[in-house]
Amino acid sequence: MTTVPQNGRIGEVIESSTTNFRAATYALLESPPFGALVRATTRDANVQVYGLVYDIHTGSREPGGRAIVRGRTYSGRYLYDDEIYRAHPDLSEVLQTEFAALTVGYVVHGRLLQRLPPQPPPVHYSVYPCTDAELVMFGEQLDFLRTVLLAPGVPGDEVLTAAVRSIAAARRDGPAYLVRVGRELARLFKEDYDRLTVLLHRIRP
Repeated sequence: MTTVPQNGRIGEVIESSTTNFRAATYALLESPPFGALVRATTRDANVQVYGLVYDIHTGSREPGGRAIVRGRTYSGRYLYDDEIYRAHPDLSEVLQTEFAALTVGYVVHGRLLQRLPPQPPPVHYSVYPCTDAELVMFGEQLDFLRTVLLAPGVPGDEVLTAAVRSIAAARRDGPAYLVRVGRELARLFKEDYDRLTVLLHRIRP
């Protein structure tokens, strides 16, 4: 498998739009987890775009291609799981791991805005994992809750609850933060008690 660059990059943008971006990882099978907050750079050094990972995919690098079975050797021996990757180091050259992130805000000159940026991150620009400090900073505002829950084509409830749990885990006041989020969700879903109940259950660590 390939080595992650020393500057902390986890991948680079390969598709980009106003509402989301897709990145390919530098190391096979090394995607940030579902619901993780990631940061993409832009052509303006003062602007960085934040996204929440909502889809992770590993497959052939070739358009329309598919992975083939590698677990049976010519001698008839069977390989399992990580044994396959050790026996076939070339897999890092024929397979690629990608992840898609829903754009949930951006920073301009140090100010966080939880809305769509003027421009999406350019293709081939870097994507970084966010630190605990960034998670805490991002979670101070709760406008992103509505953005995630209303995003089309995204498993919004699952992404949101995974993100909230990660933010709470990074905060010293994690339990109090979950209560704050719960109150905001109650306001947003005052007419949908069943969905609210499920969301409140899922944000528990």
